[in-house]
Amino acid sequence: MSRQREYLRTHPWLSFRHDLERADPLCWSLLGEATARCDQIAQAVLPPVYAKRLHQISMIKGAQATTAIEGNTLSKEQIQSYLEGTLVLPKSQEYLKQEVSNVLAAFDNIFEDIMGGKLPMVTKEWICKANQQLLTGLEAHLDEGVVPGEISRHSVAVFRYRGAPRQDCAFLLDRLCEWIEGEDWPVRRDQQGDRISSAILRAIYAHLYLAWIHPFGDGNGRTARLMEFMILARAGVPSPCAHLLSNHYNLTRTEYYRQLDRSTRTNPGREDPIGFLLYSLEGFVDGLREQNQSIDQIQLKLAWEHFVYNEFRRYAPSSAMRRRREAALIFGQTGNVIPKKDIRDLSPSLIRLYVTKTTKTLTRDLKWLVEKDFLEITEDGYRAKVGRMHAFKFPQA
Repeated sequence: MSRQREYLRTHPWLSFRHDLERADPLCWSLLGEATARCDQIAQAVLPPVYAKRLHQISMIKGAQATTAIEGNTLSKEQIQSYLEGTLVLPKSQEYLKQEVSNVLAAFDNIFEDIMGGKLPMVTKEWICKANQQLLTGLEAHLDEGVVPGEISRHSVAVFRYRGAPRQDCAFLLDRLCEWIEGEDWPVRRDQQGDRISSAILRAIYAHLYLAWIHPFGDGNGRTARLMEFMILARAGVPSPCAHLLSNHYNLTRTEYYRQLDRSTRTNPGREDPIGFLLYSLEGFVDGLREQNQSIDQIQLKLAWEHFVYNEFRRYAPSSAMRRRREAALIFGQTGNVIPKKDIRDLSPSLIRLYVTKTTKTLTRDLKWLVEKDFLEITEDGYRAKVGRMHAFKFPQA
């Protein structure tokens, strides 16, 4: 009779069961909302320049988040400078830039494969290659004996948690890949409507299980989060959304580690992945809601601009109409309440238009814009009535 594997004694939670039949109804509600919001963002209509900007911002946030969890102190602004080729760091901090560079390169490789029609698969080879890529150039900062991309020969621990037995890690990685790419899931990825929800479940479980196995001497967390990102991206989750889980883990770093630790305890009801799943879904949906709001704001500003130009075509061209149109456009771009004394300085174009005009002229223009329903007066100043763009939104009671 063959010898029982050691991990069954030391790590019984590595059961390769999702236990979703015991999931709280809230999990399914959040999963449904996450799927719907990903679809909504994927279908958002934006000018290419805005879409490109959102993609880059999300990629920077994702790289910053997944490295910050491991102690990297580079800010989003510094990563932006790195992408622009202007980041200069002391020699003692160069490794921080290397860590971020590795993550960004890994993102790019995944996107290139997907756009080229070569969808990456979760395999032991892919996982090891990902770890190697993430640790490239950092060898001098790794513990002795740590080889990027190779399963550690020595026991690996993080905080109180010790990874699976070394002799079982290769077997466990194969099991993980077979399970994640298999069809033993309640949501089918071969169904068009279920593709994204299936990817979300598999991505979170893949992350959790790799963290549990902890096969590498370093970079396990980054590798787990990169695999999670890959599973989401290949399923068609929009690029700005595919980074949101890493952002959530970074923003709630203490809770992230608490949930990982809690999922492996042997206390009744704790030795399962459901708690980590719920925690991840809640953060993912929060991030998607914020992203929806950001896209809505962009679309609202674009709609306002189109509306203003169309409305002003009804009036004969004049210097007064140019001033009023420009003021309406600028108010719509800011979206804020602007005190009357600050209006002239809102933009270089307004400064030029009002530089030779008196306060009386400004007052007359503002009155006209209020009468024509472009602006409204508040206690603190004026703001654009962009709410007119919400065609079917009922006023709040």
